[in-house]
Amino acid sequence: MKWLRDPDTRKWLVPGMGIKRWFLLLFVGMAFLGLGVSFLAREAYLSWTLPDTFYYLTLQFIPQVLRGVLFISVSVAFVVIGVWKFNVALITAVRSGERGAGSRTAGSGESLVNLVYRHRFAARGPRVVTIGGGTGMSILLRGLKEYTDNLTAVVTVADDGGSSGRLREDLGVIPPGDVRNCIAALADAEPLMTNLFQYRFPEGSGAGLEGHSFGNLFIVAMSEVTGGMEEAIRETSRVLAVRGQILPSTLEDVHLVGRTKDGRTIRGESAITAAATEIASVGLEPQHPSAYPDAVNAIRNADLIIVGPGSLYTSVLPNVLVPDIRLALQESRAMTIYVSNVATQHGETDHYSVQDHVRAIESHVGGAPFDFIVANTNTGERLPRRWNSEPVQIDKASGRGPDAGQIIAADVIDVKNRYRHDPQKLADVILTLYHERGEAAPRVDMPDRILTSL
Repeated sequence: MKWLRDPDTRKWLVPGMGIKRWFLLLFVGMAFLGLGVSFLAREAYLSWTLPDTFYYLTLQFIPQVLRGVLFISVSVAFVVIGVWKFNVALITAVRSGERGAGSRTAGSGESLVNLVYRHRFAARGPRVVTIGGGTGMSILLRGLKEYTDNLTAVVTVADDGGSSGRLREDLGVIPPGDVRNCIAALADAEPLMTNLFQYRFPEGSGAGLEGHSFGNLFIVAMSEVTGGMEEAIRETSRVLAVRGQILPSTLEDVHLVGRTKDGRTIRGESAITAAATEIASVGLEPQHPSAYPDAVNAIRNADLIIVGPGSLYTSVLPNVLVPDIRLALQESRAMTIYVSNVATQHGETDHYSVQDHVRAIESHVGGAPFDFIVANTNTGERLPRRWNSEPVQIDKASGRGPDAGQIIAADVIDVKNRYRHDPQKLADVILTLYHERGEAAPRVDMPDRILTSL
C-alpha cells in the first residue's frame, strides 16, 4: 500500500519513537477486555435460557477453535482499522497545517484539536469573497477566518500615500499596504512574525526607511525574487500561514480621482483623504483597467460576497469601479452583503446614514447589488470630539434606499474602540445570516477560464 511506502510513515517503526509500546498496551488492554466479556458470556450461557436465535448469532454451528480464531481475527482487524483511520485523520490534519504554515512546526502553532477541527470543518466552509481595503477589511477577515478557510480578499490598489505610495512611485509596483494588512489578519504564523510584518520604521531610522512598513518592504523584495507581485503575495501568504488568499482587484497602475460637491477635481487617494471635503463621486484613471482574472473568478464562484467595511470612497469603491469586478458582482448568484461603517469619516462621509453609504455605492455601480446590509445598532455613545466623527445611524424616516427587510441591525461595535467593528461580533452576524437565509439557495459554478473581456 502507498502509505506503507511513505518514508514518514515508516519512521513510526523506528526503535525508540515511544509509540509502539503504547500500541502494544492497547492490544493487551483489548485482549483483557475480550477475556472479561467471554467470562460474562459463559456465565450467561450457563445461567440463562437464551432464545434459539443466539445459536446462529454466536456461530455455535462452527467448531469452538474456528470460532475463537474468527472472533480474534475480526477484533484485531477492527482495532487495526480504527487505529489506522484515527492516525490518518490526525496526520492529515497536521500535514495540512504544516503545508499552510510553511516553515512553522505543528508544535509551535495551533493545538492538535484546532488543526483537526479546521481540516474537517473550516476547510469545507463557505467560499467567501470580501471586497474592500484598509483597516475595515482586516477586521472583517480576523473574524471570518475562524469559520472558513475558503476566504478570498479582493483589495484596492489605488493607495498612493505613506509607505505604499513611496514604494509605488520609486519601484513601479502596486501598493502593498492593503495586501499587507490582509496577510497579517489572515496569518496563522507566530505572533512575533505577525508583529514583525506590521512593524513600521520610526523617524530617524536612516537609509530612507522612515515610515516604511517591514511587511511592505518584504512583499516588494519577494516580488523581485519571485518575478512578480502575484507570486510575491502567494509566497508571502505561504510563509506566514495565511488562511485563504489575497488578490488585487487589478494589476494596472490606477489612480483615484475624486469630484467634490463644489465642483473641484482631486487626483490621488491620499489627496482625497487629506482634502477633508465632501465628495460627490470618484473614478479611476485609466477609466477601464483590466481586472485581475483570479479576482473575477473568485467572485463568480463565491457562496457569499461581502463588500466593506472600509473608507467608502477610497477603499471600497475603487474595487467596484474596475469594470469586470463590477460586472462579476452584479451577475453573481452568491448572497451579497454590504457591511456599513460604524462611524462617519471626516471629509468623506460626514453626516452619512447607512442608506447614504448604500446609495453612494449604487450610484457608482449602477444598480442595487446587495441582498442585505449589516448595520450597527449600538450608537448611543458619542464619539470623542477629536475624531471629527459620529456613529452611522439607520435613517428610519428615509423613503429611499434599501428595504427595511434588507437591513440587518445588530450590535457589531468594538466597545474598546467605537470607531471600529468587533471581528467576532461581525463574523457571527454575517455567518448566521448566511446559514439562515442563503445557504440553501441554488448556485452555479462558473468556469475558471472566464476572462476579463466579458
